[in-house]
Amino acid sequence: MDGVYGTMNIPAVIILAILSALLIRGTRESALVNNLIVITKLSIVLMVIVIGWQFINPANHTPFIPAATTYLTPQGVTHNYGGVLGILGAAGVVFFAFIGFDAVSTAAQEAKDPQRDMPRGIMYSLVICTILYIAVALVLTGIVRYDKLNVPAPIALGVDSTGLTWLRPIIKLGAIAGLSSTMLVMLLGQPRIFYSMSRDGLLPPLFSAIHPKFKTPYITTMMTGVVVALVAGLFPIATLTQLTAMGTLLAFVMVSMGILVLRRTDPDLPRPFRTPWMPWVPILGALICLAQMLGLPWRTWERLIIWLALGLAIYFLYGRRGAERMRARAAERNERSRAAKG
Repeated sequence: MDGVYGTMNIPAVIILAILSALLIRGTRESALVNNLIVITKLSIVLMVIVIGWQFINPANHTPFIPAATTYLTPQGVTHNYGGVLGILGAAGVVFFAFIGFDAVSTAAQEAKDPQRDMPRGIMYSLVICTILYIAVALVLTGIVRYDKLNVPAPIALGVDSTGLTWLRPIIKLGAIAGLSSTMLVMLLGQPRIFYSMSRDGLLPPLFSAIHPKFKTPYITTMMTGVVVALVAGLFPIATLTQLTAMGTLLAFVMVSMGILVLRRTDPDLPRPFRTPWMPWVPILGALICLAQMLGLPWRTWERLIIWLALGLAIYFLYGRRGAERMRARAAERNERSRAAKG
């Protein structure tokens, strides 16, 4: 990336190490820190919206959907600007901002009333954050023309365009808070996904180890923190953003289609939360996510295929047999339980 120098992003590695240690310490402590970060972040976002609204130039929103154009980066990557394809590509790249809502569900085992609290919390926060995202986008593209915002810090550029120099350090604080909050939620979710997969036999028992004192999945938290720190420290943020968005969109497509399959193959399965307006919600969800995937660069598809092949190899070489053994053990325990009661 032009203008970026050095071998490793040391601040990213340090922040990830601190957050990983915090998550090992406990969920309650992590939630308290995250709440403080979110309050700071939302306050700054609202400040940007309210102040920036006064500096919007309507000419920057005309036409609202600019004509489609393309450009080639110094790395040889083709990007689309404007038009429907450009909008889909941009939406696909920023889709990683919605990962946190999906990751929250992985902490359901640690919630007091997950059947009630999880769906409500996810839906309410999703609506609020979407409104804020749209408002920030409208303000930012109104202050600075959209084709000038392809920079590492677009909000800082927008603030500089207003001449409000006193707002610059506050924006930087908000950016750090926003990224830290996202990292904390994702570092909370991924170890618990590994934990659940291990309990189902899809991964070795090591992945479901619980700390004897803190009662957290400490081994998977450490493993996740190390891998994420190395990747974040060594790879460009643009590449990581596209790869993260691609993986998230694929997961959403599979979940949406899985709802349709389960409703047909296992209609009597207990469902504390049922998807409304079946089958249109999962069908539209899968189609919209797939459309955003099509707007991402081909190199991101190549990386997705490699990661998908690696995951399938782990599944067929270990996970499938491990899951079968776990199901056999569960059936045996149930049979013994029925025999004891009889």
